Amino acid sequence: MTTQKTGNSKYLGLVASILLVACTSGPKEQNNETKANPQGETFTLGGNAMHTTGLMPKVGSMAPDFHATLGTLEETSLQNYKGKKVILNIFPSLDTPTCARSVRAFNEQAAGLENTVVLCMSMDLPFAQSRFCSIEGISNVVALSLFRSPDFFQAYGLQIADGPMKGLMARAIIVIDEQGKITYTELVKEVTEEPNYEAALNAVKR
Repeated sequence: MTTQKTGNSKYLGLVASILLVACTSGPKEQNNETKANPQGETFTLGGNAMHTTGLMPKVGSMAPDFHATLGTLEETSLQNYKGKKVILNIFPSLDTPTCARSVRAFNEQAAGLENTVVLCMSMDLPFAQSRFCSIEGISNVVALSLFRSPDFFQAYGLQIADGPMKGLMARAIIVIDEQGKITYTELVKEVTEEPNYEAALNAVKR
């Protein structure tokens, strides 16, 4: 009888040890995984902090290729503009005054830029982008919808991760030279403000 009790005690002790190791090692692995995740960029909406899902590509790096949708519902990619200077004008939605002003401003400036294309990019559907460009007489920029562009989200890290605008794009400018290298970036720190047009255009003219 004593032998059976001793055996049971040893068995229960072994089980308790295994459970203790499992409980203490599990959270540590999860925490390490969380720490390894890249931290997004920070910007504000009306002074309240929001974040992007990842980090913008750095100046001097090669611009990752991506796919986006034209107003005709056809897909295009960054590779289709190879050999040109490219301005990526990225913003939340054309249905906001600031975003609309940015498209109008670049439309005016793009007419005088040599070998340069301006891509105006948002999560707006292609139909809405086409309607806006038609009503506004926008013809010097290319409107691109990111509504089915997971490769852009992953490579450029500019999708909003939290707050009331979660899922839309942050406001940013990226300038790419003829060789596909990034020469200028701006994440607009307050999303209700317009980007620095002069700095972006100077980067193109260099």
